[in-house]
Amino acid sequence: MRGTRRLTPKKKNKYKDNLSAAPFLLPSLSGFVLLSLIPIVLTFLISLTSWSGLQSLSVFSSAFWQENFIGLDNFKEILKSEEFWRVLKNTSYFLVIYLPLMFMGSLGIALLLNKPYKGSKFLRILYYIPVLTSWIAGALIWKWVLSPQYGILNNILEIFGINGPGWLLDEKWAMPGIVLASVWKDIGFYGLILLGGLKAINPVYYEVAQIDGASKAKQFFKIVLPLLSPSIFFILIISLINGFQIFPQVMIMTTDAGPNGATQVFVERIYKYGFRYYEMGYASALSWILFIIVFIFTTIQQKLEKKWVNYDA
Repeated sequence: MRGTRRLTPKKKNKYKDNLSAAPFLLPSLSGFVLLSLIPIVLTFLISLTSWSGLQSLSVFSSAFWQENFIGLDNFKEILKSEEFWRVLKNTSYFLVIYLPLMFMGSLGIALLLNKPYKGSKFLRILYYIPVLTSWIAGALIWKWVLSPQYGILNNILEIFGINGPGWLLDEKWAMPGIVLASVWKDIGFYGLILLGGLKAINPVYYEVAQIDGASKAKQFFKIVLPLLSPSIFFILIISLINGFQIFPQVMIMTTDAGPNGATQVFVERIYKYGFRYYEMGYASALSWILFIIVFIFTTIQQKLEKKWVNYDA
């Protein structure tokens, strides 16, 4: 009969394989749909409303939409507000300081621990402890360390004749203080990834380079960095996404997002608009703007990946 399609044996086998794999994928797929996909769709729908979050959410009710629907007004209001650009500036300032410090620190730790020596295993455990530490405990510790009155950091600076800043109480130094705590917390995780990348490099490359008379510096730039580029690319993607979503350190270490809003960031604003000011529609719109920004930066990084990432081990 015309219009009927017959499956080839190859397609039949592929169809059977997919069908047999479906029961194993169902638990993960169900979790993705229930915990990720549906909330994403609901968040977008809420962003088109003035829903406060206090009354019941009835997205299938015409009365709900008649009462709360405002279209793209939340997005327009956010983009026109001075606060949004201040938040974007603060987040960008955080990333500009955080990413280089995190990368250089992680790479330095990975290079230090890559060579076997006495006590190296102990150091691997020691530098990874901050990763396992709760952000609440870590942020409270750093709030004490950066205290201008009795903080240990300013006391150390005073030994060298340096008058330490007010840190979290100073508009200029509040964000660098947040950066210090964030680098301390994350450097062990990213350092472990880079250490794994270093271990994966074939030692033959170093032996050949030594035979050719290449210096340590030349080996680093011609062998280590190119072959480590996939790991570097991965940590840059992850750290950029995490950097845009900083939240616990800001909430715990600073009061009301720092002096004059110096530490106002996206997730902190989303939380406060949603759960303090009860403007859930506005908070949802802000979260979608954050998603678009992260998506743009991630896409740019993936486009640049082909130019500098080397997967030839």
